Amino acid sequence: MLDQISVVIITRNAEQTLRATLESAQAFSEVVVFDNGSTDGTVALARSFANVAVHEGEFVGFGPTKNHAVALATHDWVLSLDADEVVSAELAQSLATWSPESEYVVGEIRRDNYLMGEHVRRGGWGADWLIRLFHRKHHGFNDNPVHEFVPTQARTQLTRMADPIQHNAIQHLGQFLTKIDKYSEIRRETSSKTYPPAVIFLKSLFAFVRSYFIRGGVLAGWRGLVIAWNEANGVFFKYMKVYADRAER
Repeated sequence: MLDQISVVIITRNAEQTLRATLESAQAFSEVVVFDNGSTDGTVALARSFANVAVHEGEFVGFGPTKNHAVALATHDWVLSLDADEVVSAELAQSLATWSPESEYVVGEIRRDNYLMGEHVRRGGWGADWLIRLFHRKHHGFNDNPVHEFVPTQARTQLTRMADPIQHNAIQHLGQFLTKIDKYSEIRRETSSKTYPPAVIFLKSLFAFVRSYFIRGGVLAGWRGLVIAWNEANGVFFKYMKVYADRAER
């Protein structure tokens, strides 16, 4: 089945993690890399792999950009990856013999999240199941500019895959700050939803409590603390940037 599945990845300055991603996908007949303006060695690295087709274009939000990349694939069956994710050897082996019953089957795959080399299962980073395998004629990403996902429909046949994708989410802590700024900027440009500052503060506080205490981040050592603090920061700037824009008008 690997010769009937296109791996699809969008990239921008992903040189640090992309090699591991592409090496994990070498058994697939086609990998589509849609680059959105990289200034590092991402494009050259992608072109060095024989099974990779490189395309370049504009980033227009995660959902629409991923759908555009999916449309560039040769095959209708698509495995969507981020540029910091790796197809586990077990998952590749399973997909080699995978035989879907219909085009409405979607594969929900467990994503194991790693923070600076350690698999984290607490603080909201565990039990991360995502639809990443689908037939593009019947399924695709929604138009969310951030936090995009593949919605199901009445005819969807959901299959949980037993083997994971490995997500090298954070290699150094500064990436948390970069991602918060990037995602909150996209949201500021695409959404007007916000709250009064006191409500934003309380929502941020709850995000910390939920991650650190309710979801067990306290059991993950310093990594759990960092994840919880990042959750609070993400909520704070997601709404505060929009509020600040309104206040300046």
